Amino acid sequence: RSHAREILHCLKEKYFKELQDLEVDGQKVEMPQSLSWYPEELAWHTNLSRKILRKSPQLEKFHQFLVSETECGNISRQEAVSMIPPLLLNINPHHKILDMCAAPGSKTAQLIEMLHADMNVPFPKGFVIANDVDNKRCYLLVHQAKRLNSPCIMVVNHDASSIPNLQIDVDGRKEVLFYDRILCDVPCSGDGTMRKNIDVWKKWTTQNSLQLHGLQLRIATRGVEQLAEGGRMVYSTCSLNPIENEAVIASLLEKSQGALELADVSSELPGLKRMPGITKWKVMLKDGQWFEEWKDVPSNRQTQIRPTMFPVKDEEKLKAMNLERCLRILPHHQNTGGFFVAVLIKKSPMPWNKRQPKVHQKLPQGTGDTEVTAVNSNNGSECVTEEATLAENEESKKMQELQNSDTEQSKKEGVCGPPPSKKMKLFGFKEDPFVFLPEDDPLFLPIQKFYALDPSFPKMNLLTRTQEGKKRQLYMVSKELRNVLLNNSEKMKVINTGIKVWSRNSDGEQFGCAFRLAQEGIYTLYPFIHARIISVCIEDVKILLTQENPFLSKFSSETQKKVKDMAMGSIVLKYDPDPQKPDDLQCPIVLCGWQGKTSLRAFVPKNERLHYLRMMGVEVFKAKRKEEESESKTEEAVQHRLTQTEEGMDVEDKDHDLVTKMEAEIAEESSHSPVESSAMEVENKSEDLGLSRKNDNSHVSQESKDADTSNVKD
Repeated sequence: RSHAREILHCLKEKYFKELQDLEVDGQKVEMPQSLSWYPEELAWHTNLSRKILRKSPQLEKFHQFLVSETECGNISRQEAVSMIPPLLLNINPHHKILDMCAAPGSKTAQLIEMLHADMNVPFPKGFVIANDVDNKRCYLLVHQAKRLNSPCIMVVNHDASSIPNLQIDVDGRKEVLFYDRILCDVPCSGDGTMRKNIDVWKKWTTQNSLQLHGLQLRIATRGVEQLAEGGRMVYSTCSLNPIENEAVIASLLEKSQGALELADVSSELPGLKRMPGITKWKVMLKDGQWFEEWKDVPSNRQTQIRPTMFPVKDEEKLKAMNLERCLRILPHHQNTGGFFVAVLIKKSPMPWNKRQPKVHQKLPQGTGDTEVTAVNSNNGSECVTEEATLAENEESKKMQELQNSDTEQSKKEGVCGPPPSKKMKLFGFKEDPFVFLPEDDPLFLPIQKFYALDPSFPKMNLLTRTQEGKKRQLYMVSKELRNVLLNNSEKMKVINTGIKVWSRNSDGEQFGCAFRLAQEGIYTLYPFIHARIISVCIEDVKILLTQENPFLSKFSSETQKKVKDMAMGSIVLKYDPDPQKPDDLQCPIVLCGWQGKTSLRAFVPKNERLHYLRMMGVEVFKAKRKEEESESKTEEAVQHRLTQTEEGMDVEDKDHDLVTKMEAEIAEESSHSPVESSAMEVENKSEDLGLSRKNDNSHVSQESKDADTSNVKD
C-alpha cells in the first residue's frame, strides 16, 4: 500500500503534469481522471489509445511507465467496471475466498491486494483459490497472480459448475471447507463490451444468451453451495441481457427457498452511476419469435428455452426477491463497458443441503444411502446438483479405499501429487508434485543458522516441486493453504501455489549456505530474518540499482563498515524512509543482494528496479535508451559474465532447448541489469523478445520457468 501511494504521487506530480496542454495530431490530450467511486483515488481512467500512446515522445514515456509498472504488479490495467465485483465483496484479511472463473486474473489481483491490506502481516489468515476451466488460461492467471508475490494464492483447474468440495483439518478432524467470500464472474455473451469489442456487433445473436443461461445457473448454484452461512457471493457478467442476469438470480433465489437474499448495496461505492435490476422481460428466439411465458413455448423449442429464463409471475414472490437491488451499469452513463452485478448473502444452508455435507470417510454406508433417498423424495428436480455431489463423493470414497495406503503414506511425507483419478485427467500439462519439507530435513538447518531465522518461522510451510534429486527452489505458502493442499491432493488439480523464497547456488556451500534469497519472496521472509541485513541510505540504493557490480568503495562509509565484518554470500539490503526528509522516498524497500570480496550487488528483476528508481525521482527513460545501445555492443561479454558470476546462478534442464535459448537472450538483454531470475522477469523478457506463445510448450516455458530453469513449473 505504501508503494501504491508513492506511485500515485509520482503519477500526479510527474506523468500527468507532462500530459497537460499536450497535442497529438492537432487534438488536445485528455487528462486521466480518477474514478470517483473507487476508494483512495487508487483507480484512474484514460481515453488514450495505444496508437496515440506510441506517437508522441512524452506519451511514449508514460506508456513505458504503464507497461513496466504493470509487469511489476504495482498497477493493473483493466476495464473500469470489472473492478466493481471485488469491491462489493467487502474482503477482510481472514476471509477464505473462491474465485470461480478467474482467468485472466485482474479481479484475482484485486482480491489478493485486499487480503494483504496490512503489509506488516506476512501471512494473512485468509487465502484466495482462483479457478478456471481452461488449462491454458490458468497459466495466464498464474502470471497475473505471481506479480503480487503472495503466499496466500492457489490456482486450480476445474469446471466451475462441478468444482469439488474441499476438506480441511480442524483440530485433528476433517471438515468441509466453506468460503467466506465467492466471486462468481461467469462466462457470458459479452454484449456489454460493444463499445470496445467490434466483434460483438458481427456475432451477437439471441442464441448466445439462451445457450449460456444453463451454465451460468449451474456455476452460481455450485457457488452458493460452497458459501459459508453469513458469507457473501458476488455474481457478475459483462452482459446486459436479463436472461444471463436477473433470470439466473431469480431462479437461484426461488430454489433457495429463503436461504439466500440479495444484499442492498445502494450506499456502497458512492459516485458510481447505476440502474436497478429489472423485473419484467421477454425471451426471444434466433428467428425473432418472442415469448412472455413458458407455457407459450412450443414443445419443439423447449430444449432451447427453459422455464428458468422467464420472470417470476407471482407478484408476492417477485417483491420478496428485491431484484431491483441488482446493479446495472450502462455504457453511456460514465463512459464504461456495460455490466451487471448482484450481491447475494447466504442466511442458511441450501434446502437440498439442510445437513451441511459431512466427510464421507466417516459416514457408515447405510447413512449415505438414506441421505440420497431423502434428497430424491423431498426435492424432485431441484436435487440434481446434490445428487451429482453425492455420486462424486461415493466415487471418491471408493477411490480412497483403493488407494488409502498410498495416500496416507504420501500425506505423512508431505507430498501433494497430481490427482490420480482418471476422471480428473484434464487436458494440459502434467504438474510437478508439491512436496513439503519434512520437519527434520537437514537442508533447513544451515539456512536457519546462516540467516538467523526467528524461532517463529513456519518452516512446515516450505515446499519444493521435486520428490527426487537436489531441491533447487524453496517455495512458501501460508499455513491455511498448506492445510488445503495436504488434505485434497487426490481431488484437486493444482496448477500453482506458493512464492519462491530461496534458490540454490551451485557453489553456495562454500559461502556457508547453499541457498540465496529470492527477491520474489523477500517481503514475506524479511520479518523472520535476523542476520545478514544491511541498512542502506537512499544514495546507496541508487548505486545498487543503476550499477551492475559496484565496488564497496562507492558506498557510504556506514555501509562499508557494516559489510566489513560480514561473510560473503546472500544478504538483505533494507532502506527505511526518513520522515525528516519528506522529499525523499517515503516507503520502505527490501532488496536481495550478494556480497562479494570487493563488491556489493542487488538481485532485482529489471522492471522492479526501474520502479524503485522512478519512485526515487531517477529518470529511467533515457537510461533505458542508453542501455539498449550498449546491450548490442556488449552482449557476448555479458553472456559470458553472467555464466561466470560469483553468485553462481544455476542453469538446469539443459535439454529444454527453448528455455535455454531464452536464457541466452535474457542474458544478452540485461547488460546493465543485475537481475534476480524470476518467473516474472522471464515473462517481461519473453514479451520484449516477441517469442511466440502459440505453442503450448513455449507457453509453459515462458510463463512457468525461471531463468534458473529448474524443473519447477509455476
